[in-house]
Amino acid sequence: MSGWREIVNGIGERTEFGSARLLRDPRRKGGWTLLVEEVQQSYVDVNDPAYLGFEYTRRLGSIVDAMAPTGRPLRVLHLGGGAFTMPRYVAATRPGSEQVVVERDRQLAGFVQRVLPLDFPLDIVFGDARETVTGWSPADDFDLVIGDVYDAAQMPESVSDVTFAAAVARVVRPGGVFAVNVADLAPLEFSRGQAATLRTAFADVCLIVRPDLLRGRRFGNVVFAAAREAGRLPVARLAAVAGRDRQPAQVVTGAGLDLLTQGASPVVLDD
Repeated sequence: MSGWREIVNGIGERTEFGSARLLRDPRRKGGWTLLVEEVQQSYVDVNDPAYLGFEYTRRLGSIVDAMAPTGRPLRVLHLGGGAFTMPRYVAATRPGSEQVVVERDRQLAGFVQRVLPLDFPLDIVFGDARETVTGWSPADDFDLVIGDVYDAAQMPESVSDVTFAAAVARVVRPGGVFAVNVADLAPLEFSRGQAATLRTAFADVCLIVRPDLLRGRRFGNVVFAAAREAGRLPVARLAAVAGRDRQPAQVVTGAGLDLLTQGASPVVLDD
């Protein structure tokens, strides 16, 4: 009976910043969903870490796949840990990668690792994402930075402004990329502001988005890719992968991004 309750109710624990629950996926033997305050945060298949169940993680995965030759190890900084979906993906698809996760909730990270252990090296830094990135040394340290920092369903202001974008750009290597997940709804005001913000610190910016979200018909995720060097983003490959996804998306860049961000201002916070 206890096994059935675990399948139905999951495994829960109170953490530093809320209640967390890991819920089994009855359709996949190794599949688990992490909920924080009953908001879905991560999905992971421990038997097949290359399987990405959530749409936005597949967009992030396409950036991981496209930014360097297949299998080449990368040095990656993950802002936000969750169930460590993207670190597991990088470890599975690019063995030997050096990875660092910044996670503010030490108890959440411990809970996830007890239930769903990691089988690869991973450095975890416990603290605030903005403070950690701003104080990180050395500069030019990472091939890829992945931003997925959320309080329940909202991205904190602290990781949304021009100062933070500049701090991320400082730790990204000249040929590197910053990939960030943004949740938004019509009329994409937040995403438009994020595009304008990223353009203050990065020479090349694109976003991956479903057409119905772009037309303002639904709530969903927008994934940005930003590079320090102009022309660095593999736009054609990202577009091809997004178009073949079971939830097809399009890549917006160049003139299309100019049109989308027309009238949008970069985010500036009062320090």
